[in-house]
Amino acid sequence: MRIVSAGEVARSLPWHSLIERLAHTFRTGVESPPRHHHAMQRPDGEATMLLMPAWEKNGYIGMKMVNVFPQNADAGLPAISGVYLLSEGAHGQPLACIDGSELTRRRTAAASALAARVLAREDASSLLVIGTGKLAPMLIEAHAAVRPITRVRVWGRNPEKSAELAARFADRFDCQSVTDIDAAVTEADIVSCATLSTQALVHGDTLKPGAHLDLVGAFKPSMRETDAECFINSEVFVDTYAGAIGEAGDILQAIRENAFTEQDIRADLAELLRDEHAGRSSPEAITVFKSVGASLEDLAAAIEVWEHLRTEDATASS
Repeated sequence: MRIVSAGEVARSLPWHSLIERLAHTFRTGVESPPRHHHAMQRPDGEATMLLMPAWEKNGYIGMKMVNVFPQNADAGLPAISGVYLLSEGAHGQPLACIDGSELTRRRTAAASALAARVLAREDASSLLVIGTGKLAPMLIEAHAAVRPITRVRVWGRNPEKSAELAARFADRFDCQSVTDIDAAVTEADIVSCATLSTQALVHGDTLKPGAHLDLVGAFKPSMRETDAECFINSEVFVDTYAGAIGEAGDILQAIRENAFTEQDIRADLAELLRDEHAGRSSPEAITVFKSVGASLEDLAAAIEVWEHLRTEDATASS
């Protein structure tokens, strides 16, 4: 069994290739049972273990184990870590143990970019990223791979981290950190949130006509990145129905506040990519994409990594 490092994962998943692999897998589908959530009480607070299996009907088999420790920020460590085990489908033999943290970050950003490719306006050029964790720079790169992004703003609870992230991209974009989140939202064509917040950060009355709101955090019912108004006059899409209704805190809390219903969800990503449902209805429409992560995405990314490395090996030995 091959051990695949984070560096090998990054090298194997350029954005365009990964986004296309995800699009193909959403169109064709895989078997993906609901993921398992296990709350773990730690001395410094609650953590979560996630187990996410998926398999092709006649192909690869995979499972990811992820540990989510929100309290890691205090120790200067990533909040999310994990591993991915990929097996072949004929006999179930393990092929690779893949760094799950890098895999997760890249497939998450790629799924957001894939949704933006379908839902965001084609001329969307300004991006606001809310959050400064390990996923934030990947969201900048992934969105820029599908839309003509020239202006990037970064907001985070820690202004120093926001400034550091903005400085990393200053040579590629008009990129600055901001402290007034409401003002930044009003100016953005795409707003991408990747936080572990339990309080609304984005308010619906600040979204401009034609904006696209990408919600990556809030993977538990107790979490939220938006207020309910973000859903009232928007066209809402999700990565999967099961994930959205079972886990998406933004949607579940909007439903509890009688501002939204399950039936208000326009389509999931598979329906959009199969052309079973149209995307945004007009240039002025506000679109929302809520993702909580799907094991389909992990399996697609793991297959892309494995097949890329096999091609590299074959090229090196020829």
